[in-house]
Amino acid sequence: MIVGSIKENTTLEKRVSITPQSAKNIIELGLKVYVEKDYAIHLGITDNEYKKIGAEIKDTSKEILNSCNLITKVNCPSEEEINIFKENLILIGMLDPPKNKNKIDKIINKKIKPFSLELLPRITRAQSMDVLSSQSNLAGYRAVVDCVSEFEKAVPMMMTAAGTVPAAKVLVIGAGVAGLQAIATAKRLGAIVSATDVRAASKEQVESLGGKFLSVEQSEDMETAGGYAKEASDDYKKKQAEMMKEALKKNDIVICTALIPGKPAPRILSEDLVQLMKPGSIVYDLAAEQGGNSAFSEAGKINTVNGIKIIGVKSLMNSLPLTASNLYAKNLFSFIRNLYSKDKKDFNINLDDEIIEKSLIKKV
Repeated sequence: MIVGSIKENTTLEKRVSITPQSAKNIIELGLKVYVEKDYAIHLGITDNEYKKIGAEIKDTSKEILNSCNLITKVNCPSEEEINIFKENLILIGMLDPPKNKNKIDKIINKKIKPFSLELLPRITRAQSMDVLSSQSNLAGYRAVVDCVSEFEKAVPMMMTAAGTVPAAKVLVIGAGVAGLQAIATAKRLGAIVSATDVRAASKEQVESLGGKFLSVEQSEDMETAGGYAKEASDDYKKKQAEMMKEALKKNDIVICTALIPGKPAPRILSEDLVQLMKPGSIVYDLAAEQGGNSAFSEAGKINTVNGIKIIGVKSLMNSLPLTASNLYAKNLFSFIRNLYSKDKKDFNINLDDEIIEKSLIKKV
C-alpha cells in the first residue's frame, strides 16, 4: 500500500502534509511513501532528506495520483487534481466541507473516500490527530507576536530613572486553544491580560494562565456537547456588548479568536464598539477569513479607523510553515496509523470507530 503527497500551491499554502520524520513513521508501519520532486524545498527540506528514510521521489503529481492508495493534502484538492484522482482512493486533509461542497461531491462521485480532519470528534483517543488544536495553538502565539510588532509602545511595565512605562493591556475574545495560547504568550511578554468567552467553563482555564475573566450574566448553556462554543442568543449579545463597552476603552490590544464550527464567525465588535478604543490601539482578528469577529476587519488587510488598526488575518500558518507542517504531519500520521490494519495490510474503514465515522465525509 502506498501513501503519497503532491506539492501544494505555495502561493496560497506553504505547509506540507508529510515531513521526513512522518514519512519515516509511515514507512515503519509497512507502507510505502511517494512525494513529488521538490515537495518541501521551499521549507529548506531537500528531496535527499526524504530519500534517506526510504521515501520515493516522483517527477510529477500525476504519477503520484495515479499510483497511490492514499493521498494526503493540507487543503482541499484543486479541480485539476480531482480530475486525475483514480477510483477507490483515500484522501485525507483539512477539506473544509462547507466551503468546498461542489469539489467534495465530485470526489465522492469518483468513489473516493474523503476524510476531513476538522471533523474529528473531541475524544481522548483523537487528541494526537487534532489538527485544529495544533494549528490554533500556533495561531494564538503568532497573533501576539504580530500585535507587538504593530504596537508602537513597549508591552511590559518598565521602571526607569526617567519614569515608569505602564504595561500594555490585552483583551482576548474567545478562550479556545488559540485564545489560551494568546493569553499565555501575552502574559510572558509582560502584558496585563483579560479574556472573555461564552463558555463559562473557560473561566478556570483563563485564570490559571494569569488572565482576568470577563463574564456575562447568563442562564443558558453556551457550550455544545463536543466542547465548542455555540451561537449566542440576541439577549446574550446585548449583554456582551454592554460588557465590551467598558473593556474596550481600557485595552490597547484586542485579539479576536471566536469561531463556531461550520458557521460564519460571530460578529462581536460592532463599528461603534471598535471606535471606543484609543487611537494607537490594535484589533487583531483571527476569524477574518470566516467573516470576522470585528467590524472593519477584512482578510489579508490592515484597516485604520480613527487611529485604530484593525488587522484581518489571512493564511496565518504561512508565517510559521515549518513548525505548522511538523505538527500537522504528526497529526496526520496518527490518523493514518489508526486507519491502517497491519494484520490485513490494508486501510480499514471501520465505521464502528468513532474517529473514522465522524471524519469520513458522506454524500448527503
